[in-house]
Amino acid sequence: MSAPRAGIAIVNFRAGELTVGCLRSLEAEVRASSRGLVVYVVDNASGDNSSRVIVDAIEQHGWSDWVTFLQSPVNGGFAAGNNIAIRRMLEDFPAIEHVVLLNPDTVVRPNAIAILMDFMAAHPEVGIAGGRSEDPDTTPQVCCFRYPNLVSEIANRLRLGLLDRVIGPYRTHVPTPEAPVQIDWVSGACMIIRRKVIDAIGLMDEGYFLYFEETDFIIRALRAGWTCWHVPQARVIHFVGQSTGVTTKGKRNLRAPGYWYQSRRRYFVLNHGLAFTLMTDTAVIAAGCLWKIRELFGARSENAKEYELRDFLMNSTLIRQGRGLAPRRVA
Repeated sequence: MSAPRAGIAIVNFRAGELTVGCLRSLEAEVRASSRGLVVYVVDNASGDNSSRVIVDAIEQHGWSDWVTFLQSPVNGGFAAGNNIAIRRMLEDFPAIEHVVLLNPDTVVRPNAIAILMDFMAAHPEVGIAGGRSEDPDTTPQVCCFRYPNLVSEIANRLRLGLLDRVIGPYRTHVPTPEAPVQIDWVSGACMIIRRKVIDAIGLMDEGYFLYFEETDFIIRALRAGWTCWHVPQARVIHFVGQSTGVTTKGKRNLRAPGYWYQSRRRYFVLNHGLAFTLMTDTAVIAAGCLWKIRELFGARSENAKEYELRDFLMNSTLIRQGRGLAPRRVA
């Protein structure tokens, strides 16, 4: 394929069948596209049969002219896996104009990638845009957000419905709009990045294993002068948590993995400084203690995680300060 305009990066970890389903949903758009699309699938050292499932599907369906499979020797996380794909696609096709990040547990609705590319072409000031994630029955999922802040962090732990309504402008979750809108950040499950953004700020920070990496990338892009938009007309089905097992619907109270807390601490310290993060962490722990008292009197929340307060404290800056936070790795 000569001079594709966009490259799609998919990072697989023990989700071979889901990844094949994602590729299948892309085939019609890739074949029909006059824009030129290529796909790079990275297996993040799954250690199961994922690689064989994906490679066999590529061969059986004749996808090798637009899908490149790459095997990572280690599981470096979401950012590292995407960076492997991006480096290779830019090496193979130096003139690529856009990079699309796509989760393996997505099914792409017709023309979703074309809609994102057309939006970027019509808005040269936009550096990043995200599509709409939805359930198979088209129920919209939360996929565009405001940046985490002190008020939202406290409210998330207090879990007072009235407070959530009062702090509306500070809430991180934003109801899914019906028209394109500028927003702080969008989900990395379906996100297009202008090549010029990568040239300006580098790749994603591989210091994040999973979570907060797209938030960090987008805030870096904003500081370089690029805006971020949500484009709801570009739609993908997202089987939430199927590729990670962390946020699976119906299992919201599962214990959050340690890397979630570590990624959160990294994001706050790198972007807001240690002093601000110490203040925020102290407030969050105090709010968490109040929640535990409310639980004693029967309060319940579907968003409360097992061992949440203890895990937060042990990974907070009150205990760890800034230790273990390597400088950004974005080359």
